[in-house]
Amino acid sequence: MRRGGGGFGAAPHSTSSSTDGRPYHGNPCLTMHQPWASLLVHGIKRVEGRSWPTPITGRLWIHAASKVPDPDTIKAMEDFYREIYAVDGITHINFPQHYPVSRLLGCVEVVGCLRSQELVCWEHVPQSVRLEGLTEFCWLCENPQKLVVPFEMRGYQGVYNLERRIHDGAVRGLTPVQGPLPVKFPLPDPRDRFSLRPGSLTFDASKSALQKSPTVTAAIAGARAAATQFSKKDQNATSSETRADSNSSNDNPSSIVQGTPAYLQNQNQPSTFRSSAAYSQNPDAEPRRNPRSLDYEASNRWR
Repeated sequence: MRRGGGGFGAAPHSTSSSTDGRPYHGNPCLTMHQPWASLLVHGIKRVEGRSWPTPITGRLWIHAASKVPDPDTIKAMEDFYREIYAVDGITHINFPQHYPVSRLLGCVEVVGCLRSQELVCWEHVPQSVRLEGLTEFCWLCENPQKLVVPFEMRGYQGVYNLERRIHDGAVRGLTPVQGPLPVKFPLPDPRDRFSLRPGSLTFDASKSALQKSPTVTAAIAGARAAATQFSKKDQNATSSETRADSNSSNDNPSSIVQGTPAYLQNQNQPSTFRSSAAYSQNPDAEPRRNPRSLDYEASNRWR
């Protein structure tokens, strides 16, 4: 159950559920590029944008991919968050001092998913949250926690199961994070913790649409430009590289973001989160249709 009231700092769930309420027997994890991964775990980013709806609610572990972010990308995203938080009167943000790669960073609690046009018109959340709705589907995240010492590990494509040995060590090293403006997303139906789903909100777009200042508009444009660096061509190249890496005998492999099917990670514990696109910063990436892809099937229940 989600925590009650409007407080902050309670630990997120230790288990997750599918979007139809069925429990997932595993520890779902998502690999993201930097700086998006750290911004989410540090509570600055509260909406994870995708072109597909979340297949789960509950705790979601966040892993940073192996690509080192360039300074211009970091600056564009930090400028974006400075501008949108300023709309809500927040003028100081403690950004991460470092953006580590190939590391498990921490976790968030996914409490629901909305389409962008719903989020940007939702008057019950801060304006800065509404301005984060830049992609088709918006995963709503609360209760960020970070690892005091990030774990080195490789990632996989889509929402996949974190290995048990890594999970058992990581869960002991979590510490709560206080973001600049924590948000508690209100449920359309307080009796149903799965009620925050695409199509669950009613709104008048003509009355609720945000008016953006020139500086906010420029910051949004910069954030979009930063995201477009991850093109489908780049993903295909990464996929080929990581397939080769996964077949090598390197004892210290780099993070895998594309290519290796998630179910190969835990051969003794079949993954329930398989083969879908893992790029929050590429709104054009669609999950692969795979007959064994349970997260694709679960996501379709919300379409």
